[in-house]
Amino acid sequence: MLIVMKTDATQEMVDEVCTCIKKMGLKPHAMPGAQRTAIGVTGNKERVDSDMIMSQLGVREIIHVTKPFKLVSREFFPVDSIIDVDGVKIGGKEFVVMAGPCSVESREQCMVIAETIKKHGGKIFRGGAFKPRTSPYAFQGLKEEGLKILAEVRDKFGLKIITEAVDTETIDLVAKYTDMIQIGARNMQNYSLLRKAGRTKKPVLLKRGMSATLDEFLMAAEYIMAEDNKNVVLCERGVRTFADHTRNTLDLSAIPFVKRTSHLPIISDPSHGTGKRDKVIPLSRASIAVGADGLIIEVHHDPSKALSDGPQAITPDMFAELMRQMKTLAPVVDKECE
Repeated sequence: MLIVMKTDATQEMVDEVCTCIKKMGLKPHAMPGAQRTAIGVTGNKERVDSDMIMSQLGVREIIHVTKPFKLVSREFFPVDSIIDVDGVKIGGKEFVVMAGPCSVESREQCMVIAETIKKHGGKIFRGGAFKPRTSPYAFQGLKEEGLKILAEVRDKFGLKIITEAVDTETIDLVAKYTDMIQIGARNMQNYSLLRKAGRTKKPVLLKRGMSATLDEFLMAAEYIMAEDNKNVVLCERGVRTFADHTRNTLDLSAIPFVKRTSHLPIISDPSHGTGKRDKVIPLSRASIAVGADGLIIEVHHDPSKALSDGPQAITPDMFAELMRQMKTLAPVVDKECE
C-alpha cells in the first residue's frame, strides 16, 4: 500500500499517519518528494482496510501496490532514486565508474592501480578484502589488513571505497572502513546478511545472483530496504547459461527492465559478466547504451600475476581507453562522465 499525502500536508500530519499505521501493526516508510510526501506501508499479509487511514488529515489517496516487492517498486516511488556515496551520486546524470583489483593483494599494488583509476576519472575504488572463493584453498583475502589498505587509498587519492561483505560476522568491520558495502552474487539470497546490511544504513551495492530471476533480484533488494536503508544500488553481473565462450552471460536486457520496474539505480559488471579481458570494453559500451548508471570494472597492473580473476582484469592502458570511450558515449544517452 502507498499513501499519497496532499501537497500542503504538514510534517505533523505525516507523523500522525505514520502513528496510525503503527497502531495497525504495520510499518510506515515515509518518502518525501519534491511535490508531496508518500508513505509506503509494509507488513500486511492481506488487503488493509483503508477507511481509517483516509480519515487522517492530509491524506490525498491510497494506492494498492500489485508487485510482490514494495519499497523497490516504481509504484511506491515513481521518481528515480539517486544514491549518495559520500558525495558520489549514482542514479543521476553522472555515469559512475567503480574500478580496482579483484583482491587487495598488497599496499603497493593498490596504490599503483588507484593512481590510474583517479587519473582517468574513476570515482570509487573496488577491491576485495574478504574473498569468497570456489576452492577453500584459493586466496581468501587480507581481511582487516586489506580494509586498512583500502582506507589508505581513500586518504591518498580521494576515491570512495567499496568492498564485499561475505558474512554477518564481519559486515560491521567492513562498514567501519568503507563508503559502500557490496553484497556479492553468492550472497544475494543470504537474507540474514541482507538485513544486517540494511541496518548499517551504509549504501549497498547488491549483485544479481548467478541463477536469479529479476523478481528474485528485486525481492533481495527489498530485504535491505525493509530495514529502512534506502541507499541501494543494483548490479547486473551476468548469469549462468549454456554459453561457454564467456564465463557468464551478461544479461543487458535486465537493465531496462529494472529501470522500468524499480526506481533504484543499476550498474553493470562486464568483468564478471564475461570473464574475458577483451570483452570488457565492448560490453561496457553496450551497458551505457542500454541505460546503466555506471560500471564496476576489475583493473590490475599485472593481470598475469593476479591472485584472483586475472583473466578478466583489464590493464591500466585498457582502463584509460575504456574511460575515453565512456566520456564520448555518455552525452549520447544524456549522461555525464568526467
